[in-house]
Amino acid sequence: QVQLVESGGGLVQAGGSLRLSCVASGNIGSVYRMGWFRQAPGKQRELVGAITSAGRTNYADSVKGRFTISRDNAKNPMYLQMNSLKPEDTAVYYCRYGPGPTLWYNSWGQGTQVTVSS
Repeated sequence: QVQLVESGGGLVQAGGSLRLSCVASGNIGSVYRMGWFRQAPGKQRELVGAITSAGRTNYADSVKGRFTISRDNAKNPMYLQMNSLKPEDTAVYYCRYGPGPTLWYNSWGQGTQVTVSS
């Protein structure tokens, strides 16, 4: 079982930046991709973007051009650089690992709160 710890959240004004980190420990297992999710109050958790072990990235349309996912090595740690933040980016952000292109492990961290004020 993999344990995930997200950090780096906080309160920032619109237009500001934050960098989130995700550190995994335990039995990480096979990793095909790593992703960032977010959940705003009253909304479903959504995929923000992901990076494969080969370094390919994809992003939700709502964050393209503003958010960048990177990693130090193929598994750990992973980062989410968020620029030009908007109030609608306010949410709890989570990371997740997946063993395949359509699969995610069941493990979730506690998340890190990002609040963007207008």
